[in-house]
Amino acid sequence: MEGKKRYAIASPTSMGVRITPENRQGVHTSSLYMLQATSAETNVLNIASSLGHECLALTKFVEGSPVAQFIQSALRARNIRCEGKSVPQGGPWGYRHQFNIADSGFGLRGPRVWNDRAGEVGRTLSIGEFDIPRIFGEEGVSILHISGLIAALSPETGEFCAALAGAAREYGTVVSFDLNYRASFWKGREAELRRIFDGIASLADVLVGNEEDFQLALDLSGPEAGGEGLGAKIEGFKGMIAEAKKQYPNAKYFATTLREVKSANEHLWGALLHADGRWFVEDAREIPVLDRIGGGDGFTGGLLYGVYRGWEPEKCLQFGWACGALAVTELADYATPADEEQVWSIHKGNARVKR
Repeated sequence: MEGKKRYAIASPTSMGVRITPENRQGVHTSSLYMLQATSAETNVLNIASSLGHECLALTKFVEGSPVAQFIQSALRARNIRCEGKSVPQGGPWGYRHQFNIADSGFGLRGPRVWNDRAGEVGRTLSIGEFDIPRIFGEEGVSILHISGLIAALSPETGEFCAALAGAAREYGTVVSFDLNYRASFWKGREAELRRIFDGIASLADVLVGNEEDFQLALDLSGPEAGGEGLGAKIEGFKGMIAEAKKQYPNAKYFATTLREVKSANEHLWGALLHADGRWFVEDAREIPVLDRIGGGDGFTGGLLYGVYRGWEPEKCLQFGWACGALAVTELADYATPADEEQVWSIHKGNARVKR
């Protein structure tokens, strides 16, 4: 797959900014904050883009907005090209980019996240705003990654993601779908979103999610999440995939992360993959956590990087696990690996200095 097309991975996304207090303080007690450009989807792209492979964000901007300029500059620096219309703000109460206000937590004080998405310009994305034949046909995209967050953001983005997945399949692009179920996005829209999610999942080669995601987003029957331990979560997920494989026979990879929170600074982190008719398991290990947001996106980005490189499933899972572990060592909510060697050192548990 690698090297045949311009973009390693492309993803539809609604960009915003994250505001995080310095020194792991709470939002309501801080006066100094870090600002970063963010979205779950570009968090995924950041693994491949950091490792030298051009990626593409399909998005939308507010014309003349300094926040839009900040986002565009940040994506350029991260080797992520962006395409999308810029539309007039429409006055002080018009369009804008989302604000994600989140602290990192510390010890027994867990992180808190506050999303402010009113008037978000990305809610109006549509397939007609993009030159699909050029992007997928002439330039080429190896993998299209869709997150359930953007698919559920609005009726417009749901139809956009469904149409994009269909177009990608026509051009021979691998389709990845991270279900990312969020109850607040689904409230009052269950029938609409199940139709959208079922359509995207039926086209997907890679499906990522936990038992709850598969049951609530795709209306699959299956076992309950099953207890508190990670062992129960593994068995619950395995049972769910038996049902999912019947409903979505096109999918070749089914993956999930496994997390147990001991404190804001220390998690048990594992992962699970079904591919080629076999199960692959990364047993949960203790990992130190600076900021947990983006760990799941790092895992998905690492997994897809392995798929793009043509690796065997077990190696894809290992790389995904390590990219998730890397993401939570950084204050930004995306992992930025220096090279593949750094990621493999994390998987091996090798934290010795490299000179």
